[in-house]
Amino acid sequence: MFARIYGAATLGLQGHVISVETDLSNGLPSFDLVGLAATSVKEAKERVRAAVKNSGCEFPMRRLTVNLAPADLKKDTSGLDLSLAVAILASSGQVPVEACEDCLFLGELALDGSLRPVSGILPMVLEGASQGLKKVFVSRDNAAEALLCPDLTVYGVTNLADVAAHLTGEKVLTAAQGEAAETLQETYAVDFSEVQGQAEAKRVLEIAAAGGHNVLMVGPPGSGKTMLAKRIPTILPPMSESEALEVTKIYSVAGLLHSGRLMRQRPFRSPHHTISMAGLVGGGSIPKPGEVTLSHNGVLFLDELPEFPRSVLEVLRQPLEDGTVHIARVHAALSYPSRFVLVAAMNPCPCGHYGFDEECTCSEGEVRRYTHKLSGPLLDRIDLHVRVERPSYRELMTRCPAEASAAIRERVLAARRRQQERLAGHGCYCNAHMGHREIKETCQLSDDAQNLLREAFDVLKLSARSYDRIIKVSQTIADLAGAGIIAKEHVAEAISYRNKIQRM
Repeated sequence: MFARIYGAATLGLQGHVISVETDLSNGLPSFDLVGLAATSVKEAKERVRAAVKNSGCEFPMRRLTVNLAPADLKKDTSGLDLSLAVAILASSGQVPVEACEDCLFLGELALDGSLRPVSGILPMVLEGASQGLKKVFVSRDNAAEALLCPDLTVYGVTNLADVAAHLTGEKVLTAAQGEAAETLQETYAVDFSEVQGQAEAKRVLEIAAAGGHNVLMVGPPGSGKTMLAKRIPTILPPMSESEALEVTKIYSVAGLLHSGRLMRQRPFRSPHHTISMAGLVGGGSIPKPGEVTLSHNGVLFLDELPEFPRSVLEVLRQPLEDGTVHIARVHAALSYPSRFVLVAAMNPCPCGHYGFDEECTCSEGEVRRYTHKLSGPLLDRIDLHVRVERPSYRELMTRCPAEASAAIRERVLAARRRQQERLAGHGCYCNAHMGHREIKETCQLSDDAQNLLREAFDVLKLSARSYDRIIKVSQTIADLAGAGIIAKEHVAEAISYRNKIQRM
């Protein structure tokens, strides 16, 4: 007897509905699984056999052939266990095939028949809903995540026996219910009011948050670079519904979505400098998301930037420029979104004091080798460079609180609203995402600003990329000031934040 049941798998960030086709025929007992199954799926044969028997059902002692369609798609998830088991029960007549027609079955089976959660539920159920399926059976631990798709009836089940009883009508399961929607009040354990002094660094981070620009902070040890970086999420605008859904899908596929709720706070990722290229941009035989993708719509903080291997840093060029990272492997070539704000911090030299108050103990060669770990093309993609001085004793001891994150965020939100109005219809929503065409069409410079930019272009020998990035930063500064046109002082401030590494 033939039966077709629907499961799902993920490839990249996209869910794919898998048709699990089973056929029982006369012959010696066997279990053949075809359809480009990975090891985790091939091992399902033994898990499913034991789970069916331990759930009080009969495993058919006949020739069993299972096909996972489409056959050209690599299946690498244990989430097909439940659909395999139900397909076997349906083809052997233990559950009616008609009851499974519009259902999606997702979950890993234990040997006793209990259902375990799997990663990537959200993109799977979204794809299932788009293909007209009406119900989904998942582990109870995955039910909250599955409910993020409003177009499916979700059943959170504990074991295979309950699924079989529901399909036969012996025991009707109750559909899972989502929690009432609540307005999430973003709370952070840190605030800019705790940072004394550092007026220039705070100004640069405000510009970065307002326009989505990349930042490099250079300063001696203990000057507060890491402290400043950790507070950037507190001044970023809240994510839109589409951004939150996109980030939630990424974390679901990566197996990092533990709450089962829509992610509302922007990601903040801070990998250690020993990270590999695959860990940063993604990798594996079937590529998984790396740190640049996990920080999508958020912040990627790289502390002690020159300590990262140069080969690792160079792979940042494409995601910084395009907002996308392309990974080609034997089994798949995938593209992952990677539109993030890069915040990097570094010392000026190995001892950390070159160019600051304390005497530097490094030789010129050591300083040169240290700073040359960062290539010119990489530095050219970082819009804002700022020197972070150590705060004075008076600043540290003052009892007057610094400006709070909430006040800074209000200015950032006002600047973002101006950008969205100006860039409406251009396919981007903040200044850092503008291309050369958008700059030409939306950015207006005064005559004095154009003259200053022309002089800076010749004197500083700027590249075409630097020219565009200075205009983007100038536009953000103008947006923060509420100006309708880029003035000379806006360009002057933007130029002052250009690459300072080469001047050391």
